[in-house]
Amino acid sequence: MTALATLAPPQSRHVHILNQLERKLLWLSAWMIHNANHIRPNRDGLKVGGHQASCASCISILAALYLEVARPQDRIAVKPHAGPVFHALNYLFGRQTREKLEGLRQFGGIQPYPSRVKDGAEVDFSTGSVGLGVAMTSFSALIADYTRLHGLGRTDLPPGRHIAIAGDAELDEGNIYEALLEGWKHDVRNVWWIVDYNRQSLDSVVPDRLFGRIEGLFRDMGWNCVTIKYGRKLQAAFAREGGDALRAWIDDCPNSLYSALTFQGGAAWRQALLADLGRSKARAIIDELTDDELGALMTNLGGHDIETVIETLRAADADGDQPTCFIAYTIKGMGLPFAGHKDNHAGLMSKEQMEQFRQDMNIRPGHEWDPFEGLDVPEAELRAFLDGCPFGTPLTPEGRKLTAPTVHIPPALPMPKLAGRKMSTQGGFGEILAEIGRGHGELRELATHIMTTSPDVTVSTNLGPWVNRRGIFDRHTRNDVFRDSKLASAQRWGMSPKGQHVELGIAEQNLFLLLGAAGLAPAMTGARVLPIGTVYDPFVNRGLDALIYACYQDARFLLVSTPSGLTLAPEGGQHQSVNTPLIGMAADRLASFEPAHVDELGILLRHAFDLMQRPDGSAAWLRLSTRALEQKQRSLDAKAVIAGAHWVVPPADGARIALAYQGPVAPEAEAAFEVLREEDPAAGLLAITSPDRLHAGWLAAQRARRGGSRGAVSHVETILAPLAPGAALVTVLDGHPATHAWLGSVRGQRVVPLGPDRFGQSGDIPDLYREYGLDTDAILDACAQAMLAD
Repeated sequence: MTALATLAPPQSRHVHILNQLERKLLWLSAWMIHNANHIRPNRDGLKVGGHQASCASCISILAALYLEVARPQDRIAVKPHAGPVFHALNYLFGRQTREKLEGLRQFGGIQPYPSRVKDGAEVDFSTGSVGLGVAMTSFSALIADYTRLHGLGRTDLPPGRHIAIAGDAELDEGNIYEALLEGWKHDVRNVWWIVDYNRQSLDSVVPDRLFGRIEGLFRDMGWNCVTIKYGRKLQAAFAREGGDALRAWIDDCPNSLYSALTFQGGAAWRQALLADLGRSKARAIIDELTDDELGALMTNLGGHDIETVIETLRAADADGDQPTCFIAYTIKGMGLPFAGHKDNHAGLMSKEQMEQFRQDMNIRPGHEWDPFEGLDVPEAELRAFLDGCPFGTPLTPEGRKLTAPTVHIPPALPMPKLAGRKMSTQGGFGEILAEIGRGHGELRELATHIMTTSPDVTVSTNLGPWVNRRGIFDRHTRNDVFRDSKLASAQRWGMSPKGQHVELGIAEQNLFLLLGAAGLAPAMTGARVLPIGTVYDPFVNRGLDALIYACYQDARFLLVSTPSGLTLAPEGGQHQSVNTPLIGMAADRLASFEPAHVDELGILLRHAFDLMQRPDGSAAWLRLSTRALEQKQRSLDAKAVIAGAHWVVPPADGARIALAYQGPVAPEAEAAFEVLREEDPAAGLLAITSPDRLHAGWLAAQRARRGGSRGAVSHVETILAPLAPGAALVTVLDGHPATHAWLGSVRGQRVVPLGPDRFGQSGDIPDLYREYGLDTDAILDACAQAMLAD
């Protein structure tokens, strides 16, 4: 028996199997990255990449979680750079194929970072946009509480935990702390964040004592904090005479020195320890070990000791549902030749290093992908062990991805009386939603499944009447103090578990993370939630990363951004938006619309509820305004409104010019059109409700024609067909003019796009529209310019 063996308690057969599976996870994760970079043909010469060191640091954490502690109902976000370990685990469970592993980072293979859409149902949360996957688990836990307390979803499934394995560098991200504060306000439960504290980031070593600060923040937010610092071998060494001095030396060792000594190995450890502890009783512990044994002892951190990790997680599991942060000390690259080196983040083993690693792992050439190659436990025993893992039990016969029944949407939503009224689209939205909130008749089911949320702009985005009817969600019943005191207030802000509005602080990242979590509720909890989030349009940019992240996961929700554009007038440039229509066009899995009138809004709002529930649907975005416009009594073609445009005044065949408007600039466009039509009675007036849907439909038709469907025609092509081939199209919107500039490519017609391309300023609408070229005179000037070019 070696000297080091005397420091460790004896292993059970169960633990030995776990250790063998850890070896296999280390091998498979390193090998699939090596295969992608050094074996698979590389046709374009680009570095494929991968993170062998980041995988190695969290092997024991993931093994303990998936092989021992996690249950089928738990939802887990895996740190992005540990994706290969996650896929290797599913490979051992029989839920992933060898072909997919071999295709890591290749078209059709597994993604570099776990993806719900691309990698299949085993992925609970997409990760990769740093920090967002971690924060998402907190909001997912909130939505799980929401659906349970509202009696929605699967009642036959026990509640699960929402778990994130995070890299320590991810905790530099501000969205983590915004989510932490919001979670405290909402008393979020059943959340675990397990931090792979390897003390290395992309470029360097993490500053010393950073986690002392971070731990304090977690405790202030009501979290339990548990540090997993030392493995069983080190704990046994600390229990010996002189062990206190050894422990104190490690505790005081700077992160950078610890990393360097880890990379240098046992001889360097011995030299450093003897220089400081040579005269202490700790020398007896050091001297009896070989260099290799000493190196193994000094790197026996808690995050690499699977028994310690399991015991710690189980103890927390027994303590209840308090949110808990585990700080698991690890070594980046543990078990690999560049362990501890500060430059190992994107480091790859060379072919020579991999060959030596293959021999060390007892892998025969040609058997690199065999699930149990190189292990000293019979395959039948390993398969039986995996079959008995709690997480290995299917959540449902259909798998981890649940489904929810579709909510019935009435053929038409209740509309306010429009005849003779001036109303804004924001005001119309509030009235329609308030009427749905009454829950009468066939609206009852729809009202029950709507959940609204807003980052402290609930009243100013016209959600107040809905909230008054449906209440604010809170895990605990809290009375409205103003109402109890009989103080006059238009808002009734009583809170209860049955409330249907989640009030957030001013943090737009949290808004989109919550919308993303609610939009995944059917797959996560089996509950159909129809989430609606309102936000000031310019501040979509503030949460854009989380919005794109939510869409990347194919979360289904309705974003209502209002007020928008220069039309907000006196609020000034910081509250006015320019680029958001372009965001709506560019964002994948997000259909964006901008109605000018409330009748269009009613059609689009109903469409959004339907779109959110379709298997081939998406999230939706309504860009609204506070400008009150004269409402019209008319009959609209709903399909045309949804497809993106409809003729208010159709042009004559062969017309040489048409005017097109989008959103609240409709009055200026209509006034200009009346003048234009006096000169050219053939001209047409077009209302654009969605440049995004027009553009998407045009691209789809082009792809279809290239694929052989020669008769494929898009809505925009049909709309523009009456105009002469060289006709002029003058367009105007309160947004960037590039939103419409592409229309000239559809049929070769000349486009003169109007719209602000720079930040606004305070003023009234006439002054701002004149300054930024949105008024009637500017539109007529553009028409004259277009006709002269003819």
